[in-house]
Amino acid sequence: MKRNLTTIIIGALLIIIFALLLFVFQVRQSEVAVVTTFSKPTRMADPGPHFKWPWPIEKVYKFDQRIQNFEGKLSEGLTRDNITLDTMIYIGWRITEPTNFFQRFRGGEISEAENRIGELARSAQNNVVGKHTLADFVSAGPGGTRLDVIEQEMLEGLRDLVKDNNYGIEIKFLGLKKIGFPEAVTQAVFDRMKAERAVKISELDFEATTESARIKADADLAASKIINDADAEAQHIRGQGVAAATEASRVFEKNPQLANYLLRLNALEATLTNRTTLIFDQSKPPFDLFNGISTNLVK
Repeated sequence: MKRNLTTIIIGALLIIIFALLLFVFQVRQSEVAVVTTFSKPTRMADPGPHFKWPWPIEKVYKFDQRIQNFEGKLSEGLTRDNITLDTMIYIGWRITEPTNFFQRFRGGEISEAENRIGELARSAQNNVVGKHTLADFVSAGPGGTRLDVIEQEMLEGLRDLVKDNNYGIEIKFLGLKKIGFPEAVTQAVFDRMKAERAVKISELDFEATTESARIKADADLAASKIINDADAEAQHIRGQGVAAATEASRVFEKNPQLANYLLRLNALEATLTNRTTLIFDQSKPPFDLFNGISTNLVK
């Protein structure tokens, strides 16, 4: 009797489990589900448990709502200055409208969606590459490249294309992973870059020469001004000296003995320097000023 009861309980549990598998489904927090009725999408299911009719009446398609990323293929485009350039990008995207996504990509095939996104990305890449010169991608100059601007333009272009097609997805980010040249044009590009560098060097040499000439001219002008100012000051001082000499000569004309005395005194002062010992004749000027001094000293 106990065996029959155990068998009945196990059978009932199996039936309940089977019924749950047929009529109930669970959606994870990172997922969203689309429920189809006879292969047509009829409703969406958010995270949590949900009821459904068993197949073939209803079927559940679950999609990961987290950001997914993939790398596009190498795309060949022509820059604004007619240089063939290869670019490869990486893309991050997520599903925002599961019903549209399910209908546009044959049951929500991720691989098919990524193939379509890759095609649209190549179109956006080529469009943006054609707006920029090679220097915006590869540059050794002080201005650098404009890769951040280029990536943003590609991102906006791809978003517009995805929105126009109503795929039910959102492009979250886009970045350039690789930039290169086809083998056939690599040497030509390098030669062109060398020529551009040579032109830049010539421009810098010319600017340096021009700046040097300007600095020299400014220095010559400043030196000339300083010399002219010095000459004017010297002329002013000479004029003052002449005026003083003229005034002195007028005084000397009135008193020639004083003039003679001052001249001899100046000559004597010029002789008596640096503790000088003199042997002189008191009868010779300007030493005649000492006449009578020794006699007075003896007294």
